[in-house]
Amino acid sequence: MLTPALVKAAAPQARAYKLFDQDGLFLHVAPSGARSWRLKFRWQGREQLLVLGRYPDMPLPIARSRRDAAREQLGKGIDPRGQVDIKVNTFAALARDWHAHMAPRWSTAHARQVLQGFENDLFPAIGAREPDSITAKELLGLVRSIEARGSCATARRVRQRLSAVFGYGMSLDLCSQDPAAKLGQALQGAALVRPHAALVDVAECRALLKACDAASCSKMVQLASRFLALTAVRLGAVRAMRWDEIEGLDGDAPLWRVPAAHMKLARVKKGDAAFDHLVPLSPAAVAVLRAAQSILSASNAVENHKGGLVFTGRDRKSSIGEGAIRQLYRDAGFRGRHVPHGWRASFSTILNEDLGEDWRASIDRALAHAGMGKVEAAYNRAQLLERRRRVFERWAELLNA
Repeated sequence: MLTPALVKAAAPQARAYKLFDQDGLFLHVAPSGARSWRLKFRWQGREQLLVLGRYPDMPLPIARSRRDAAREQLGKGIDPRGQVDIKVNTFAALARDWHAHMAPRWSTAHARQVLQGFENDLFPAIGAREPDSITAKELLGLVRSIEARGSCATARRVRQRLSAVFGYGMSLDLCSQDPAAKLGQALQGAALVRPHAALVDVAECRALLKACDAASCSKMVQLASRFLALTAVRLGAVRAMRWDEIEGLDGDAPLWRVPAAHMKLARVKKGDAAFDHLVPLSPAAVAVLRAAQSILSASNAVENHKGGLVFTGRDRKSSIGEGAIRQLYRDAGFRGRHVPHGWRASFSTILNEDLGEDWRASIDRALAHAGMGKVEAAYNRAQLLERRRRVFERWAELLNA
């Protein structure tokens, strides 16, 4: 699959050559340096070729839209070569163009989420419409319907994406207005941000862990809860944790390498291993992993030792439920007092008081709070793992005292 950067870098060679995208679309590069978009397809059993346009006059997203429009004609039994001008004349086509243009800057999960939002909330109502025929009143109705189901933050994001799509279309002369530009004034305001419920007294943290151990629930959920407490990472990272992310489990310096894709990072960093978060594992955390191994071995889930999930549900194939640990805390008598994400606040508050100001930077780094500018973060590869290991070992001592 091509990217704008690859297309831009396509240089002429002694012989003409092709750079293939998807579904028959390719860039033809002539020895003269001329570049053109072409579509290979079959018509009445024979391979045919359609020239869509020249690059850079026609950028990659528009070429893809021309391809999709041509294939739509084929699906209707129409030879696309007979269409003088195949236009991006629907909101859905324009939105997909915009999405293809933006996707290289996003994580795979985010790109999928954005497209699903369009497909679920917008395309059924306005996908087949011409962009300039869509009014602000119609868009407001769609966005307010998202608000009505209790998703106010999602509604605001959809409004922003709508405006981005129309702005993109205006820049390419595919539409003449942005009817979503002023919708924000008619939407509900952002809800007040409330901090996650968290225990900030170490004795209460110990009491919670003890109550969880005595609760009637899955042993794997109990182990995941304790591991979450000991590592102070985000719940999603623990649920997605796999055995091949653990390094040196049998050695003197075991380590959990949390993939950047599971971290709350700028999207452009999510595929870069240089931004993986390294969590030194205390002996107490290693003991939790050993206990999880024993459960998997007893249930014959051998594959989970070779890259599979660490904290599995009852089927030993999928992760524990997203709300399982939260429910455990409620059942243990801590409803409203502590939530899974609260361990990060507990970790920071208690350790800063216990270790003092000199350890603040190490504590922040242990939570993956870089505490530095973008330029410095890009060049500073010093992980200070030994100092961070001492932080996690002290935290385990406090919780297990």
